[in-house]
This record gives sequence, C-alpha cells and structure tokens, in this order.
Amino acid sequence: MRKLVLLASALALGGCVSLGGGKAPPVLLNLTAATSVAANDVRSAGAGESITIAVPVTPQAIATNRLAVSDGPIAIAYVKDAVWVEPPARLFQRLLSETVAAKTGKVVLDPRQFALDPGVQLTGQLKIFGIDAKTQEAVVVYDAAISRDKGKRVETRRFEARTGVSAITPTVSGAALNKAANSVAAEVALWIAAGK
Repeated sequence: MRKLVLLASALALGGCVSLGGGKAPPVLLNLTAATSVAANDVRSAGAGESITIAVPVTPQAIATNRLAVSDGPIAIAYVKDAVWVEPPARLFQRLLSETVAAKTGKVVLDPRQFALDPGVQLTGQLKIFGIDAKTQEAVVVYDAAISRDKGKRVETRRFEARTGVSAITPTVSGAALNKAANSVAAEVALWIAAGK
C-alpha cells in the first residue's frame, strides 16, 4: 500500500512539471515596460476618469505562445525554441497598461476591474506582432479604438513600430519586439494624454 501511495505521489508531481509532454524550451520570452509606475505611487480618479485597457484581439497566427515570422504576404513560420510566457496579446496589454499609467499619471484599470469605473475604454486589435523575414525587422501594428466622453465619442488610430534584427533568434527577436512594443505603447500614451 505504501508503494502505491509513493507511486501516486510521484505521478502527481510529474504531472505538475510537465509542459504538455514536450521538452521545456531553452528560453521563455516576456515583454517588459521601459517606463513603469514607481513603488508606493498612490492615485485616485473621479467617476469616469479612469482608463480601462482591454486585451487586444489578434489574428490566429499570433494567438499563440510561439514567435511568428512572416515571409511575404501569405507565409508564416515560427522561430525555433522561441516561446512567450503568455500569448502576445496579454503581454502587450500589460505593457500598454503600465506605460499608459506611468506616462499619463492616470488610474489604469485591468478589464477585470471595469465595474469599478467604466470611464475611458481602450480596445484594439494587435494586427501584427512578429518578425518580417524580408526586411529583417520586428514589427508591431496595433489598431486602437478609444471611447471618450462617456461613450459619446469614439476615436481610432493605427500605431506601428519597427526595429531591426541582426538575426532571427529567440533572444534577438524577443528583444526587438519588446523595443517595438514599447515604442507603440509610448505613442498610445501620448495619444490618450492629448485627448483629455
């Protein structure tokens, strides 16, 4: 009986560390904000003054944890051994939220906090988030839509950033996409601040 308990425990522990039965990737990629909110920063917002930033919708090609590479208008591949810690849409939303909060000084809410104050809402589509093999660039294209004046006015704008890559490897590509994503996030923050 004791051997069965030990065997069951070992099997349960083995199930906890399994990554889908495959070998763990050599590196996991993440996005980090170039500008962040300081520790112990306290903010408040009146009714309708906060900003809720939604997780952007994405095409199926980048709705995955793999790092996409486009080779022309119709061919998509993925960088070998390059895996995001989460799908790019969620990582980009977090980076965007942190950047907007840091650069505008506004209260920025996660979509799960929307009920606290349905103020300004930023939604969008992360159209491109990957490497362009022909131009050797990391490319981020984000189509944003913002609802202002309690839903009485909606604005849209496309943001795009490109960063050159010296090689299409996990670390080089990940760093270039992080830089491009931060450029887009900074532009979005300026756009939000300008339309008070």
